[in-house]
Amino acid sequence: MKTRRSTPLTIAMLAALAYFLIPLFWLAVSSTKSTQDLFNTFGLWFSHSPQLLTNIRDTFSTNGGVFIRWILNTVFYAGVSSIGAAFLAAFAGYGFAKYRFRGHKAGFNLVVGTIMVPTTALAIPTYLLFSQVHLVDTPWAVILPSLINPFGLYLMRIYAQDAVPDSLIEAARIDGAGELRIFFTIALRLLGPGLVTVLLFTLVTTWNDLPASVTATTGTSPDGRRVHVVHNWNWNPVRLQAPADLTDVLSDKSVAADSSLRLGAWDARILRS
Repeated sequence: MKTRRSTPLTIAMLAALAYFLIPLFWLAVSSTKSTQDLFNTFGLWFSHSPQLLTNIRDTFSTNGGVFIRWILNTVFYAGVSSIGAAFLAAFAGYGFAKYRFRGHKAGFNLVVGTIMVPTTALAIPTYLLFSQVHLVDTPWAVILPSLINPFGLYLMRIYAQDAVPDSLIEAARIDGAGELRIFFTIALRLLGPGLVTVLLFTLVTTWNDLPASVTATTGTSPDGRRVHVVHNWNWNPVRLQAPADLTDVLSDKSVAADSSLRLGAWDARILRS
């Protein structure tokens, strides 16, 4: 049987391929350029004096090699958060899919409804809550919010409905297996593909979630006072000492006095300590 080829479809697929690969190629090319060449040469080709090894050496030697510490912190936070979020989503999704209890539908609808809540709306309440229980500046301030994944729970609930047959669960109960044993020895293995999907989604989300980590962590000034970091639209950091009135920060008063900085939606990083 002769295979039919569609020229428009082939062109569309090649265009989509280029759309995804060109940014990666630009990233690889840009890593070989100096700051001057980055702006003065063609973006999609190498400069006359590539300096990839110099850029790598400077990256890992600046400020005593702090970039390595940043990478390790990111791997730790993203790894722990994604594994924990995937497991909790699988556990809760399996429960919603295979058990019926009072408030079952209302609870699930409430969880799904939280997907519509913007992350930015939770930043200040989360900070204030963690501040009251003294979790700010600890790994838990970054990890705990990342463990809650309503979309992952929804995905695991839908997946568990068909992936784990009710007859298999009943057979395990007849053989004397408890509910936890059924989940860990039978259901969890069947939920593997969905579990990996949630883990990857959470890993990417946590890895890219700079606002949450900046909000939950602070630094220390030379005199021992806590400071928070504010970024302007050009992503230039400005370190300001706390305490600072949140109302003044959001209205730009305490910042404009010293730096003429205008804050954006996610650029307010000063909270009351």
